[in-house]
Amino acid sequence: MTTVAETIVTALGDLGVRTVWGVVGDALNPVTEAIRKDDRLRWIGTRHEEAAAFAASAQAQLTGTLGVCMGTVGPGSIHLLNGLYDASKSHAPVLAICGQVPLAEMGGDYFQEVDNDLLFADVAAFRHTITSPTQLPRILQQAVNAAYARPGVAVLTLPGDVGSMALPKETPAPRFVTSRPILSPDPASIAAAAQRIDDATKVTLLVGIGARQARDQVLALAAHLQAPMVLTLKAKEGLERENPYQIGQSGLIGNPASKQAFDDADLLLMLGTDFPYPDWLPAGTTTIQVDTEPAHIGRRLPVDVGVVSDVGAAVTALRGLIKPKTDDAHVRSARSAYQSWHDKQQSLADPAFDSTLVGRARSALDNRHHLIRPEAVAATLDRLAADDAIFTTDTGMATVWLSRFVELRGTRRLLGSYNLGSMANAMPHALGAADLDRGRQVVAFCGDGGLTMLLGDLLTAVAYRLPVKLVVFNNGRLGMVKLEQEQGGLPEFGTELANPDLAVVATAMGLTGIRVEDPHQLEDAVRTGLATDGPVLLDIVTNPDEIALPPKATVDQAWGFAIAKLKEGLRSSGT
Repeated sequence: MTTVAETIVTALGDLGVRTVWGVVGDALNPVTEAIRKDDRLRWIGTRHEEAAAFAASAQAQLTGTLGVCMGTVGPGSIHLLNGLYDASKSHAPVLAICGQVPLAEMGGDYFQEVDNDLLFADVAAFRHTITSPTQLPRILQQAVNAAYARPGVAVLTLPGDVGSMALPKETPAPRFVTSRPILSPDPASIAAAAQRIDDATKVTLLVGIGARQARDQVLALAAHLQAPMVLTLKAKEGLERENPYQIGQSGLIGNPASKQAFDDADLLLMLGTDFPYPDWLPAGTTTIQVDTEPAHIGRRLPVDVGVVSDVGAAVTALRGLIKPKTDDAHVRSARSAYQSWHDKQQSLADPAFDSTLVGRARSALDNRHHLIRPEAVAATLDRLAADDAIFTTDTGMATVWLSRFVELRGTRRLLGSYNLGSMANAMPHALGAADLDRGRQVVAFCGDGGLTMLLGDLLTAVAYRLPVKLVVFNNGRLGMVKLEQEQGGLPEFGTELANPDLAVVATAMGLTGIRVEDPHQLEDAVRTGLATDGPVLLDIVTNPDEIALPPKATVDQAWGFAIAKLKEGLRSSGT
C-alpha cells in the first residue's frame, strides 16, 4: 500500500529534493513519517516556519531546483507566508506543503482551521487542497510544474486524514516539467532597437539578474558600444567581477557615477531587469528594454522599444546589426567618477580613519564615540572571505555596506530579500545555503533588528551543525528607518533597540560568540570567526550615526538631514 504522503515524498526524492524545512505538526505527521523512512531526504526542523520558507527559498535560488518547506494547520501555515512572499518575488521555485483540519471538519470553523487556498491566493502560482487520493499524481504534477514555470511558489494543502489514505493500485508516478524554453527575439523589434542604438551617441546599460547567464555577451556589447554598465544589486553576482565597464549600483545604495551615466546618456538599454525605482531612472531618454516577461516592459518608465527575449539571444542578435562606437569619452568619464567615489569610500574602511585629520573632523559630526565604522566591517569581510563564499544580507543598512564594499569576485554568490524587502532574512537564507554545501563558506550580513526578529533559529544552526558565519552590524538601531527619518527632516524616533550582548546570547545557545567593540581588534576577530568550525556569531558594535546618503542628495534631503540632526541635538541636551 502506498499513501498520499508517501507518494508525495517519493516523487520529491526522485525529483532531487534533499532537504525539507519546517515545524512538525499533527496534520502533517504522515508526511514527516514518509520523510523519516526515505533515506534521500533530510528533515530540518526550524523554530519558526518563516525561517523554513526563507531557507527553502535560498536553496531554490542557489540551485535553480525545487525548495520545499512545510507548516501545519492554521498558524503553522500562516507563519510560512512572509518567507513564501519573498520566494515568489525572488522567482524561486518553492513547494509549500501545508496541513489542514480533517475533511469532515472543513468549512465548520474548526479549531485552527484556515482557508489555505484563500490565504495563499496572492503569493502562490498554484494552490490546491487535496481531498481525495485519486487526485494524485495530477495535482502534485500541476503544483511542481507551476513552481518551475514561473518560477515561483506552489502550495499543496493536506487535510489531517488525507495524508495516510491509500492510493489506488496502478497509480502512475508523477512526471514533472522542470525546464524553461529560451525565448528568441522578434526580428522586427531587434531591428528597431538596433536602429535606435545606431542613432544614439552615448549609451548606458542598466543590467539585472536576468542577464547573469549572458555575461560574455553583455560584456562584449558594452565594449562594442563603449557603454558604462550600471548593475542592479542582484546583478553583482556574475557580472561585477573583472568587468571594466561596471560602475556600481543606482538607487539608495548607489553612487554618483551611476547617476552621471544615466543623466549623460541619450539612450538607456535595460537588460534583464525590472528595476523597481523609477525616480532613479533618467527621464526623457530613449529607452530600450529586454526582458523575458512582457508585463515587465515599460512598467517603470516609458519604453521606446520593447524586446521580449532572453538577454543572451537578444544581445547576440543586436551585435550582429549595430555599428561599433569608437568614442569612449562617456564610459571613461563614468568610470573615472566611479573610481573616485570608490576610493573615498575605501578610506572610511580603514580602522585608523578616525585618527587621521579628515577622520577627526568627520567623527566630530558622525562618530563622536569612535565606534567601529560599518564600512570597515564590510571591507574586512570582503578581504578575508573566500572567493567562493555565499553572502546573504538583511534588508537595510547591511545591504548598503555589502553593495559598496563586497566585490562578488570568483564564484561568490549573493542572496537577499531584494524585491520584498523583508527584515530577518539573512540568517535563515544562510541556513539554507549552508545546508547545500557544508564545506562552503556562508557569511550573513545581519542587522541587529533583523537577527533578533528570528533569534530562535540560531538554535537551528546549532542543532543541525550548519556552519554559518553570522556577522551582526550591532548599531542599536533600525538603521535604514533612522536614515529615512533624518533625510525627511525628522528627528530619530522609534528606531532605538535595547540589545543584549548578542555574543553572550549566541554562546548560551551553543554557537561560538565573538563580540568586537574596538576598531583595532576587528580584523583579528573576523579572521578568527571565519576560521572557526561550526556556527559563529560575530557581534560587532558599529556606529549608528554613519552617514550613507544617496548617490546625489538633493537640497531638500541635505537640508532635511541637517534639520533632523539639529533636532536630535536639542532633544539629547534636554532643550
